[in-house]
Amino acid sequence: MGMSIDRNDAASVRDTGGPGAPRRHSTTQILRAAESVFARNGFGGSSMAAIAEAAELPKANLHYYFGNKEALYCAVLEDILSTWLADADLWITPERSAREGLEGYIRAKMQWTRSRADASRIFAGEMLAGGARIRHFLEGELRDYVARIGAVFAIWVANGSMRPVSAEHLLFCIWAMTQSYADFAPQMDAVLGRPSGLGPDDYGLGCDTILTLVLGGTATEKA
Repeated sequence: MGMSIDRNDAASVRDTGGPGAPRRHSTTQILRAAESVFARNGFGGSSMAAIAEAAELPKANLHYYFGNKEALYCAVLEDILSTWLADADLWITPERSAREGLEGYIRAKMQWTRSRADASRIFAGEMLAGGARIRHFLEGELRDYVARIGAVFAIWVANGSMRPVSAEHLLFCIWAMTQSYADFAPQMDAVLGRPSGLGPDDYGLGCDTILTLVLGGTATEKA
């Protein structure tokens, strides 16, 4: 229960036995089913049998590809984190202005929250539990990731397209605002009167509001 995730080890679990479309399809199918079950029931309330049923695969397949529930949970976390980090490399670059880069990054984060709500909830749950399984990631790769973004922010400040701001705390704010549309969706559904869940217009208005707040406080007219 207290193991820290090693993203290379988790990736090797998925790739054991070499490349092949059927294997990749099966592991992706299992990861998505596990993501849904873990998000709904938490780690303790989930079972390999329930995940196998959701994946519509024999339970033996799950044990073959991932070993046990702990390894599968860590593989799900690795898959979430690798996807979560990818957006910055596309949008937070020195070649872009602060306005263009931050807008693209925030829109990508909102799209990720909408399309992978279960993934966001699993990450939030792991954080609420103390983050022991991903402590190595948080103190290593995530810290380096934030430092790289901070270096780009410094370039934007130097070229006049961004006001001086704490990179770490700006990112904390962006993550909190965008991921809340998954993590606190029941609260939003209740307040907005959405018994069937948030719709495209809700996500669009939410994204526009976040952009107004972030760009209004960080991007300059020069951007």
